[in-house]
Amino acid sequence: MGLEIEDRPSDSPYIDRVWRSTSHGVDTMTSVATAHWDLVFWEHRGRFSAAVQGPEPRACPAPVPEEATFFGISFSLGTSMPHLPAGRLVGGSVEIPDATPGSFWLKGSTWHVPGYDDAEAFVRRMVREGVLVRDPIVAAVFRGAPPDVSERTVQRRFAAATGLTPGAVRQIDRARRAAVLLREGVPVHDVIHRLGYFDQPHLARSLSRYIGRTATRLSARSLSEPLSLLYKM
Repeated sequence: MGLEIEDRPSDSPYIDRVWRSTSHGVDTMTSVATAHWDLVFWEHRGRFSAAVQGPEPRACPAPVPEEATFFGISFSLGTSMPHLPAGRLVGGSVEIPDATPGSFWLKGSTWHVPGYDDAEAFVRRMVREGVLVRDPIVAAVFRGAPPDVSERTVQRRFAAATGLTPGAVRQIDRARRAAVLLREGVPVHDVIHRLGYFDQPHLARSLSRYIGRTATRLSARSLSEPLSLLYKM
């Protein structure tokens, strides 16, 4: 019972993660903060839907349809669809109208609905047709590479690609890494030391804002309300 999630990495520079899930006996989950945006497809009671789900700047409760199946592509940092400005997507979503289990309409063209095992081929078409672009500077700066452009340019390009500032992306990433470590059983004081938090209250505030869980609940892997997909960015 709950939210069963399966996910895999990808060798595509445009894809961060491919995932699918099913819901049983749960109506709410905690959607953890993420700097990534997703293309999501789901079926519930015979109705098929699709949407672009934007980055989440903080944790928040989210409804889960009963007995539904989901499939999603989480795109890599710096990847965007220029016809959907990232700033419009932060903390929200854009529904794709008239989606069916076989096809949907996107930027003036009909597209076959991708699957868990062929997401890369679908994304390659998006790139070929100019629906999807990637700013390599955003990914490089996030990894710690020194930028060869001004700080103002970095800020502008992060905003264009993610709708967030570089600082916000790093804070979200650190909180997610802390949550993963705690769920793996790493002691709180080790997490604080590894990730550079000032002290336990600093970690607690970060977890509350971005994960919606305390360190104790993460360590216990509480099932009272499931979390959305959680992995190291």
